[in-house]
Amino acid sequence: MAERGAHTLSLPADWPANRDPILALNRMGSFDWDLDTGLLSMDAQAYEIFDVTPEEYDGYAVSLAPRVPGGEGRRLDALVARAIKEGRENYGTYIRLRCRDGSRRWVYTQGYIRRDETGRPRRVFGIVRDATAELDDIAGREERAAREAARRDQTNVVQITTAALAHAHTVQDVIDIVKDTHGLPLLGSTSLVLGLVEAGRIRLVAEGPEGASVPGTRVTRIDEPYPMSEAVRTLSPRFIESAQDFADLYPILWPHITDLNITSAAYLPLIAQGRPIGGMGLLYSGRHGFTTEERNVLVALGSSIAQSLQRAMLYEQEKDLAQGLQQAMLPRTIPSVPGADVAVRYRSGYAGGSLGRDIGGDWYDLIPLPG
Repeated sequence: MAERGAHTLSLPADWPANRDPILALNRMGSFDWDLDTGLLSMDAQAYEIFDVTPEEYDGYAVSLAPRVPGGEGRRLDALVARAIKEGRENYGTYIRLRCRDGSRRWVYTQGYIRRDETGRPRRVFGIVRDATAELDDIAGREERAAREAARRDQTNVVQITTAALAHAHTVQDVIDIVKDTHGLPLLGSTSLVLGLVEAGRIRLVAEGPEGASVPGTRVTRIDEPYPMSEAVRTLSPRFIESAQDFADLYPILWPHITDLNITSAAYLPLIAQGRPIGGMGLLYSGRHGFTTEERNVLVALGSSIAQSLQRAMLYEQEKDLAQGLQQAMLPRTIPSVPGADVAVRYRSGYAGGSLGRDIGGDWYDLIPLPG
């Protein structure tokens, strides 16, 4: 770019170029940049876009530097230099400008490079227009699309986990699904703990990865100052959004997990038919805070897990009761029949589908007949 003082070189006879009123009607500014002298002439709309007045602008391109942050200016210079070096006739790009009040605006600029008969670049004719609304709209659409994609992903987590839990018959089935298949991988958590309420206490029944639980917290009272106890006691989820919050709110627990680099956590009460049956804790590394959508997803997931756990516990209770009844009704020994070897085999009843209870079945009678 030419230095100040280079105006001793002669300017082209048609400099600056005539302004096209159509550009002004479309809120576009125009400029004529003489590469030999460094002079850059702008029309009124360009002055407005660059947020300078004719009185404070001395006519040199370098004088616009305060309006173009360093990185943007270097990028624009490199773009123009590359277009000239490659013999191209035009260039175009978006740049950020710094207004006099410190705010930023997006500007689109496009230039046409005019060369003389020897091919040497002499002038750049160009336009500038305020593109802030345009790019903000694009950014807004991208942000909305990203949020929508995140919502879909979160909804998928609930749907996938709920579908898997539908096939769980026992409490261990539920634990395996939450811990190994759909807990840590889909939820993006660093570690997970799951506890069940038993006689006023919370007994941890699952952790992931192995060893994630804090020593001494395998069985805790519901009234103790732990986040899972608080979630179960209040029937409300507990969201911890930073490491500092964790340290301030739960000093009894924080020293034991500082080495895990935990930056946020969610503790969910597992509620079925209005009563707490357990709690689940999800701990995260490198993540801060929870959006409203993320909180809703975790609450929905906790509800689904709670319903599955209750169903599994009822199933196990029914099975224990039926097996006890069955054992009471089965004969203790096989009857002895003279002249015959007797063998029996027990086969359980089958309820159809995948809901076989492994109980019941056909009862047998062994009766000696006359003769």
